[in-house]
Parts: sequence; C-alpha cells; structure tokens
Amino acid sequence: MNTEMKNISFDKLMSRVRGKIQFNAPMAKFTWFRTGGNADILFTPEDEEDLCFFLKTCPSDLPVMPLGVGSNLLIRDGGIEGVVIRLGKKFSQITIQGDTVTAGAGAPDISVANAALKNGLSGLEFLRGVPGTIGGALKMNAGAYGNEVKDIFKSATAVDRSGKIYFLATHDMHFSYRHSEVPEDFIFINATLIGRSKEKIKIKKRMDEIRENREKSQPLRQRTGGSTFKNPVGKSAWKLIEDAGCRGLTIGNVKVSEKHCNFLINVGGVNSQNIEDLGEEVRRRVMNNSGVKLEWEIKRVGRKI
Repeated sequence: MNTEMKNISFDKLMSRVRGKIQFNAPMAKFTWFRTGGNADILFTPEDEEDLCFFLKTCPSDLPVMPLGVGSNLLIRDGGIEGVVIRLGKKFSQITIQGDTVTAGAGAPDISVANAALKNGLSGLEFLRGVPGTIGGALKMNAGAYGNEVKDIFKSATAVDRSGKIYFLATHDMHFSYRHSEVPEDFIFINATLIGRSKEKIKIKKRMDEIRENREKSQPLRQRTGGSTFKNPVGKSAWKLIEDAGCRGLTIGNVKVSEKHCNFLINVGGVNSQNIEDLGEEVRRRVMNNSGVKLEWEIKRVGRKI
C-alpha cells in the first residue's frame, strides 16, 4: 500500500470500521517459528459485519490473507504485501446443540475438542492433536491420528474478497488429503461439525492418548511449525527424511528435529530464509535418496528479501 490514493482510502475506512487497523505490523510474534517480516496492514475485525464491511470497502487490488495462530505458517523475511486479517474473540465462540458443534473460525482446535468432551460428543478427539484454529483446519482439511475434518464436517460459512457471504456444504469443499478446493480468497467465519454421543470417560481416554503420543513423539516446546512436509501416498515423510540421513541435520541455528524429523526447529537467532533453506535441502536429499519429491505442508507466504 504505497500510493496516496490507497492511503486516502484507508483514512476513510479507518474512521468507519470498529476493529483495529495497524500499519507495518510485526508478524513474527504471531507465528510458532517466531520469524518473519511485517505485514503492510494488520486488521482485527470486531465481528462478522465489521469483517464484511472492511473487505467490501478496502481497495480491491490489495491482497488479503487470514491468519490463525500461525502454527503451520512461515512468513518470509520481506513481510506480507497487503492485508493480514486476524480474527478476534468474537470469532472464537463455540456452541453445542445435540450432536452439532458450531465453532467460530478463530476457535483453537483443542478448544473445540474440549467442548465436545464436556458435552459427551465423540469424533472430534483428533482435534486435540491439531495445532491450529478451525478456519485453518477447514482450509487444509487438517487431520491427525486417523481422522480429518471431512469426517466431521457438516457446513461452513465464509466471506469472499468482496465481502459476500457464502454457506458451504460438504460438496462445496471438495476435500482431499490436507486440502480443500474452496476459492483462494475465502475467509472462513465458522463451521458446523457433527459428533456422536459417547461416554465422557472414553472420550477423555482417547484425548489423553493423543496428548501423550504428541508429548512423546513431537518437539512441542520448541519453535517449530508443525509437520513440515505432506506424507506422500503410501509413505511417511519422516521415514523418507530419516532414510536420507537428515535426522538432526543442521544449517546454522535451524535443525531437523531429532525427536520427529518431519519438524524443523528454530534453535534461535535465525530468519525465515534459514528455515526455508533447510527445508529445501531436506527435499533435495530425499529426492536424491528415494526419488520422492516432498511437498511442503507448512504454508510459506510473503516476500523474500
């Protein structure tokens, strides 16, 4: 946003939106890697109406990107062009009626799993092992421990770049492995998910198993972005990485986790380019060793320096 016209447009917009607009906003604090440049604009809408008004009113040529908790995201060092939208508390509410869970797109996945447990609903336990928000889970058909979002999905609400609201059924989502085919400019507002009644003690036991498994197998208390690469069909990314001799591989202060080698760790004092470079080196070695081309699961966004 460098032109005088856009500045004037935003001056007018800022006087009418109820949410918070921040220019040249630091983004590293919003990602698990704790790296990355600034966003040209960061907008936190007050509610759904405020979000739709903002999208409809702000300059149409500005790119817009939603941000959850930054768990599966690498923001490049040159920052993000255009607008980053971060959904606040009004988008994190969870309500349950019968076997139906309605969750705001900003609700953490673990909070949704806990709400389902409290109400004796099974089927959502796997969300205990998904480190993100419902909006991101919808976008990438997030999954863990044998289940994925498409297994519990009933409907969702999204808004497009023009501020128009859409109601989406399962056939609109076109779910596949770690992917949905909704338009790129859609920002999810909420989702309706389906569970099934079950004894709370059994639900809690499964969630405890997931928690314990993650504690044992993943570097949860380090600066990481979650699973780095998608599992190729019929194969495990971590095994391909290990077989290529990459477990513990280090470039500067970025390393492949020795605990789970599909995780990259920011040991400290690194930038996003260092992390991306190590990821590309892992991909190169895996290709040379096995002929398999790993695909990034972590979303990489923004400008390179």
